[in-house]
Amino acid sequence: MARQLLVPCYEPIGGTTIGTPITTTPKETSRDKLVLDDNALSVALYGQNNSNLKLIERELDIAIHVRGNELTLVGPPDRVAMGRALLEQLYALGRRGNSLEPADIRRALAVLTGSGGQVEVKDVYEDTVLVGTRTRSVAPKTLNQKRYVDAIRAHDIVFGIGPAGTGKTYLAMAMAIRALLAKQVQRIVLARPAVEAGEKLGFLPGSMAEKVNPYLRPLYDALNDMLDIDRATQLIERGIIEVAPLAFMRGRTLNASFVILDEAQNATSEQMRMFLTRLGYESKAVVTGDVTQVDLPSGQRSGLEEARRLLQGIEGIGFCAFTEHDVVRHPLVQKIIVAYEKRDAEIKARLAGTATL
Repeated sequence: MARQLLVPCYEPIGGTTIGTPITTTPKETSRDKLVLDDNALSVALYGQNNSNLKLIERELDIAIHVRGNELTLVGPPDRVAMGRALLEQLYALGRRGNSLEPADIRRALAVLTGSGGQVEVKDVYEDTVLVGTRTRSVAPKTLNQKRYVDAIRAHDIVFGIGPAGTGKTYLAMAMAIRALLAKQVQRIVLARPAVEAGEKLGFLPGSMAEKVNPYLRPLYDALNDMLDIDRATQLIERGIIEVAPLAFMRGRTLNASFVILDEAQNATSEQMRMFLTRLGYESKAVVTGDVTQVDLPSGQRSGLEEARRLLQGIEGIGFCAFTEHDVVRHPLVQKIIVAYEKRDAEIKARLAGTATL
């Protein structure tokens, strides 16, 4: 008799739900059974001490009962259907070698719930943008990241606006390198405003390149993640990849180029206008930034905020908004972002109340 892998049964754990909570009555409860045919993969899917299943229970507000490789889902019919679809898709991803860690489960849940079940997890996870030399393949990890990548493919100018850690610059860099390797563009231009983040560093010694390099370091870091260091250095020396301060863009016309403007919230209105009008034939531009982290001197308008107001609805220009749910850093970063956004909203409400007095 074949040995059966036993997994401890446990009672469902209540918790918060993703999206709009659903109120049900007992007569609306349904049951659905799912049998998995690979014991080793089932263990990976369940997670250590069934942590993945407990996470799915909490987020979908359903119960999952385990008996070996047989799962029974109990709860509201639509939530049970969502849970079954999620488990089946995660199981299929596991077969193809994808990770099934708790962070992956959370992102998969966000994809399904955010799209109302209209987008399959594999369509996001397996949309490989670039196969890096030093890292795993670069691919979207959230639904908004997938929409961002698709927007870059479809539009000549794309704005990616949202908090830090949402992959705005990283994915844009991967798309740029892919376009260069596929000979869709002849060069990559990476630009960033040379604005200090709340600190006055004073005089910096050295040549012009040495003075601005500290501001451009994040772009070099992303570049070195995706290309061999020797190859990246060679491309930079030949001018095929150019990393430069935003101020150096004035007077240029960028043809057959993939241009990325990073930290665009620190571009002034005049700088943003100058940058956007540099775009030449057969070129793409991606503008990334976080409007909640503007480091411009008091009284100066952020060019990114103004561009968002002025350019919405223009054909050929795409806007992608990211939220804390798209953060792919430490889980606490999401909570930190929410806390600061709440603080900012309270300050705005107080100022609005004062203005009406």
